[in-house]
Amino acid sequence: MTLAIVHTTRPAARVRSLEAFAAAAGVHPRLVARFVALGLLDPVPGPGGAPEFPDAQLARLARIRRLHAELPLNYAALGVVLDLLARIEELEAQLRHEQPGPI
Repeated sequence: MTLAIVHTTRPAARVRSLEAFAAAAGVHPRLVARFVALGLLDPVPGPGGAPEFPDAQLARLARIRRLHAELPLNYAALGVVLDLLARIEELEAQLRHEQPGPI
């Protein structure tokens, strides 16, 4: 029996300009800029130094909006909540990898 080896490459992460990112998220570009200033979103420098946003930041923006709507916290305080949630996810991932399989 022979098996074919298939090499796959991951597509490059798509990045969007501030305006395109805001449009994709359904928010005003000024709100995106505010989230960047608060450290809630992490753009990457694009051509000419203009901020660009990987598509992964769309999920983060959706989480920011959902948490802000559900919790009586301002946007600045949400940074702490997001950091704690990220740490919990890391710890849960570590636990999943450390637990032995079924006996």
